[in-house]
Amino acid sequence: MTADAPVVRAVNLVKIYQTGGLPVPAVRGVDLTVEAGEFVAIMGPSGSGKSTLVHMLGGLDTRTSGEIWLDGKRADTLSESGWAVLRREKIGFVFQFFNLVANMTVADNVELPALLGGVPPRQARERREYLLGELGLADRAEASPAQLSGGEQQRVALARALANQPRLLLADEPTGNLDSRNTRDVLRLLGKVHGQGQTIVLVTHDARVASMADRVVSLLDGQIVDDGAIPKSRRRPSGAAGDVVELRS
Repeated sequence: MTADAPVVRAVNLVKIYQTGGLPVPAVRGVDLTVEAGEFVAIMGPSGSGKSTLVHMLGGLDTRTSGEIWLDGKRADTLSESGWAVLRREKIGFVFQFFNLVANMTVADNVELPALLGGVPPRQARERREYLLGELGLADRAEASPAQLSGGEQQRVALARALANQPRLLLADEPTGNLDSRNTRDVLRLLGKVHGQGQTIVLVTHDARVASMADRVVSLLDGQIVDDGAIPKSRRRPSGAAGDVVELRS
C-alpha cells in the first residue's frame, strides 16, 4: 500500500464487447478516483455501464484499455490468479443475486473468504459468529441458502463480503431484489461500516441508497456525465431508519 494513494483509481478505462462480430462499447474512457473511506454511489440508466465498471474495478471483467490502480499499485496488468489473490486480500463483493454457494451452510459461506485469505480458522469462526450475530442471523448459521428468505440471503452476502475486513467493498445493486424492510436493514449496515471508515463503491438505481453516499457518479452511455459531492445536510443519516446494528473492526 502506497501512503496517501487513493484506494481506487481508474484512468481512461474502456470496455468494448464483441457481439456478433460487432464492437459494442460499454465503458468509454472513464476516469475515477476513490479515496480511503469514501462512499461513492454510481447511478445511471440500464445499459449505461455501471455494473461493467464496478466489475472491472474488482477484476471480475477484463478491460479493453486503460489503467486500474488499487492502493497505488497497478492492478489491470495482473494475471487472473493475481487478481484472485488481490480479491481475497483486499476486496469484498455484494451482488444483487447474492451468489451464495448453494451446497454450503450460512456459516461456511461467511467464513470462506477469510479462510481463503489466510485467516486462522479460529479467528475466521469468531469473525463469522460476530457478523451473523450483529445481523440477526446467528440462529441461521447451519441453514442452507435455499432455506433463507431473499432478505436473509442478502444479509449473509453482506456478512461474507465483510468477513475478511476488505480494504474496498464493491456492491452491485445490493438492494435491487429486496423489500423495503430488508432494504432498510442493508442501508443501516452500509451506513454503519462507512462511518467506521469502510471504502465503498456501490451501483444503485435507488435514490435512498445514493443519498447515503459522499459522492454520486452518474454514467450515461458508458461515460461519466456528472460527479458531485452530496452536502452533509442532504445525506441520509445512517441510523434514520431505526436502530443501527454495531459493526466493529
